[in-house]
Amino acid sequence: MNDPQDDSREIFSFSDPGEAVDALARLYEDAAKKLRVALASFVAGGPPPSPAERAGFRYPELRAIYAQDDSPPPKTQRAFAKFQEPGVYAATITHPTAFRRYLLEQLRPLVEEYGARLEVTRGEQEIPYPYVLERGDELSHGAVAASDLARYFPTPALAEVGDEVVDGLWVQRPGAPRPLALFDAVRIDYSLRRLVHYTGTDWRAIQPWILLTNYHRYVDQFVQWGLDALRGDGPYRELVMPGGVRVSRDDAEGASAEALTASSTWRNHQMPAYHLIRDDGQGVTLVNIGVGPSNAKTITDHLAVLRPHCWLMVGHCGGLRQSQTIGDYVLAHAYLRQDGILDRLVPTDIPIPALAEIQIALQEAAARVTGEKGEALKRRLRTGTVVTNDDRNWELRWAQERRRFNLSRAIAIDMESGTIAAQGFRLRVPYGTLLCVSDKPLHGEIKLPGAANAFYQRAVGEHLMIGLEALDILRGERSSLHSRKLRSFDEPPFR
Repeated sequence: MNDPQDDSREIFSFSDPGEAVDALARLYEDAAKKLRVALASFVAGGPPPSPAERAGFRYPELRAIYAQDDSPPPKTQRAFAKFQEPGVYAATITHPTAFRRYLLEQLRPLVEEYGARLEVTRGEQEIPYPYVLERGDELSHGAVAASDLARYFPTPALAEVGDEVVDGLWVQRPGAPRPLALFDAVRIDYSLRRLVHYTGTDWRAIQPWILLTNYHRYVDQFVQWGLDALRGDGPYRELVMPGGVRVSRDDAEGASAEALTASSTWRNHQMPAYHLIRDDGQGVTLVNIGVGPSNAKTITDHLAVLRPHCWLMVGHCGGLRQSQTIGDYVLAHAYLRQDGILDRLVPTDIPIPALAEIQIALQEAAARVTGEKGEALKRRLRTGTVVTNDDRNWELRWAQERRRFNLSRAIAIDMESGTIAAQGFRLRVPYGTLLCVSDKPLHGEIKLPGAANAFYQRAVGEHLMIGLEALDILRGERSSLHSRKLRSFDEPPFR
C-alpha cells in the first residue's frame, strides 16, 4: 500500500475500511495543517501561498466502486449501506477521525457484502480557511483584512453549499461519480460551525440520541438527571454544558444542578445544548430550541450532518379536546403542518409517516415511567394529530381555524413538532413527538402564572424521564430504527 503523504494527488486503493479511514485522516490532517501554517505565516507578514501550495488545501475524497459480477446483489433488509446499482460513488470527507465510527459502520457492509473497492485521493473541493481554526480568533492578532485573506485563501462560498442530494435535486453528469453520502464536506463543515454558534458547545460533544425541547425547565431536570447518572455505576462519564463547562464523574459528587443551570453561560447562545457522554459513544444530547418553527428548522438542518440515530421532541402543547387534562401526554401519529417554513422543500401534500419503532418505544416508556398500563395509560396518553402553527396567537383566528382543526381531528397544537418531523423525514433522521398538555385554550384553561408553575413542577421531570427511557429502548433497536420509510428509490449508500 502506498503512503498517502507521498503524493496526495495519487489514488490509493483499499479493501479494508479501517485503512481507508486512516488514509482519509492523514490526507485531511495534512491539508488542514498546511492551511493553518500558511495562514499564520501570511498574518505574520509572510507571502501568500503559491498556486501549488493552495492546491494542497483540499478535502480528501472517498470513493466506493461497486462492480457487480454475475451473482445477484445481496439481499438485505437494512435501510442503508447498500448500493442501488453498480458504479462509482464518491464524497468529500471532513474530520474523518471524529466521524470514524460512522464511516466504518457505513463502509464495512459495502465491502463485506458487495465486494466494493475503496479509493482515497485528494478531492477538488477546497477547505475554507475558517473551518480549520478551532477557536475562530486565531487570526485576530494580525493586521490583515478579511478581504486580503479571501484573496489568497479558500473562503466559505455559501452559494456553493446546498442540499441538492437531500432534496433530490442533484443531476447525474455523464462519467461523474454518484453521491456516496447525503452531505459533502463543505456542507458538513458549515453546519459544524453553526452548531457551535447556536448551542455554545463543541460539535464533537453532540451525542447520537437527541431530545429537543422548547422550555428551559427541561434543562434543569436534565442536568440533575445527568449528575445522578454520573454519581452512579452506569456508562455515563461526563456532562458537557454551554460555555465549555464540563462535569466529570469526580466533579459530580460535589456539583449542584441548581448552581450549574443558574450560570449565565447558556444565555449567550440561542439554542443551548447539554450532553451526557458515554464511553461507547451512545450518549444523550438535550437542545433547548426555544419557540417556533424557524428555530426548529435551523437546528435540525445542522444536527443532521452528524447523522444522529434519532431526535425526539419533548415539549409542551395546547390540548384541543375537552376530555384532556393538563399534564396529559400526546403521542403524535400525524401532523397538520401550518408552520409554513418547509412548504417548498417538503410540500404539505407529502405525508410524514409515523415511525412504528419510535411510536412503540415512546408508549412503552410512558408505561414504565408512569407505572400505568391499559385503560389507565390511555386516559393519560392520547395518540392523534398534532397541529404545528407558526402563529402563537392562533386563538385570535379561531373562527377561521375551526373547520380545518375539525377536519384533521387534531388533538393538540404547538409550534415545533410538525417542523421537526418533516425535517427528520427530509433529512433521513428518525423522529418522534411526545408532548405534554400545558393548557387548553379552547376550554378556558389557559396558562396563568400560578397554575403554570404548579404544572411545571409536577410534570416536567416525569415527561423528560419518558423521553430518556424511550431512548434507552431505542438503543437496542438501532438496526430496525433506521427505517426504509425514510429512504427513496434513488438514495446514496451512506445513511
